[in-house]
Amino acid sequence: MWTVDIPGFKKLKIQHLVFDFNGTLAIEGKLIKGVAEKLEELSKLFTLHVITADTFGQAASELKDVAVSLTVIQDNGQAKIKQQFIENLSAENVIAFGNGRNDRLMLKSAAIGILVLQKEGCFTESIQLADVVANNIIDATELILHPKRLIATLRD
Repeated sequence: MWTVDIPGFKKLKIQHLVFDFNGTLAIEGKLIKGVAEKLEELSKLFTLHVITADTFGQAASELKDVAVSLTVIQDNGQAKIKQQFIENLSAENVIAFGNGRNDRLMLKSAAIGILVLQKEGCFTESIQLADVVANNIIDATELILHPKRLIATLRD
């Protein structure tokens, strides 16, 4: 279990990282350069999950060599499905990464919600419900791999 104490915020005890796929790990269905390597590094510390509607139908092939558990969800009620997924893992043990409207509730429910702002853009309410906004997924994963960056962002 990864433990980080963020003064004035909360003490984290994280076991799971949950990622959206399109707009977060991938652009137009293709994994962003460098993401597979970051996920492999993170998989040594956490259980990794990808939950996606898989808009481009390429998540399984793009992630086939990466140590993640992939869940593809249906078109209706995605935000609630993603939130329930986080809650089933024990939300206080989860850091979630996303960008879209269907990510807003999982970003809010997780112990830490990290929104990534990339080429696909992001939903404004998701920005408001996230704890942290990162320029891109590489920067977002670096917050976890170098936790003093996360502490500096969230401390009181």
